[in-house]
Amino acid sequence: MTLNIGVIGCGMIGRDHTRRIQQVLAGAQVVALSDVNAANAESVRQDLAPNARLYDTGEALIAAPEVQAVLVTSWGATHEPYVLAAIAAGKPVFCEKPLATTAAGARRIVDAEVAFGKRLVQVGFMRRYDAGYVALKAAVEQHTGTPILVHAAHRNPAVPEAYVTPMAIHDTLIHEIDVFRWLLNDDYVSARVLYPRNAARSHSKLRDPQVVVLETKKGVLIDVEIFVNCAYGYDIQCEVVGEDGTARLPEPMSIAMRLDAKRQSRILTDWKDRFVASYDVELQDFIGAAAQGRATGPSAWDGYAAAVTSDACVQAQESAGAAVAIELPARPSLYA
Repeated sequence: MTLNIGVIGCGMIGRDHTRRIQQVLAGAQVVALSDVNAANAESVRQDLAPNARLYDTGEALIAAPEVQAVLVTSWGATHEPYVLAAIAAGKPVFCEKPLATTAAGARRIVDAEVAFGKRLVQVGFMRRYDAGYVALKAAVEQHTGTPILVHAAHRNPAVPEAYVTPMAIHDTLIHEIDVFRWLLNDDYVSARVLYPRNAARSHSKLRDPQVVVLETKKGVLIDVEIFVNCAYGYDIQCEVVGEDGTARLPEPMSIAMRLDAKRQSRILTDWKDRFVASYDVELQDFIGAAAQGRATGPSAWDGYAAAVTSDACVQAQESAGAAVAIELPARPSLYA
């Protein structure tokens, strides 16, 4: 059986996911496309999905009888209404992050899914599908003993001038916020943000770098350096310190060279190259579950927890180093 998917949002990530479904993955095809810019949808249809039907609105695409599952890859403010419409239609839906632009919006999605009585939502936290993080989680669970500390870094070579201080949380740290909950099987209780001197490549509306310190319910302390103008490359680092040993996220595979009197290896500069394989695994997982009328992987509850934590971290950016409490209500049994 081939799963019929509709894609809402035909920009960069929507185009790339359409390519995956049509050319890389098994068990699905794109049969419907929608974008607020009709030219984007037409371009994706011509290049990648010639048999797809175009819809004027995301709501019309969700309601279309030929659409069995939905991908939401439009801009963030539209995610909540589209995901809610998919739940109401009983159709599995993959939503790129953020699940919603506010914690209240993410909670509305959780409540709608709980009321429906079945998981239908998968959130696009692709790091859980990265081979390096999967290996790191196995090492932490099987070898290093109970975690005590996590040291991490998220470095980008550069960001646009429009990138401002809160975006270091909502656009950058959001991936660490989710993957550390998954890695440690734990939730957060507080956040602090500390600033060194501003880097010369920053500007008046961006404090860069910054260090976020998270504390978990089990007493693990996590420090994450966010440095979005580091210049030298796209660099994701993570080390877990346990009772019996440490485990470090492996470096992306690269060829070691001896050249020009130096030992050297290439450092990636583009996040898409670093995590390209994880997107394939993530969407194949969605296809397999959606073909059975359900969802798996990162849940709406995970999206809500990330939103609550993000809000606390942004508040901590303005609290002069003081800790800000992170409080989650009881997790619904649907997400046990």
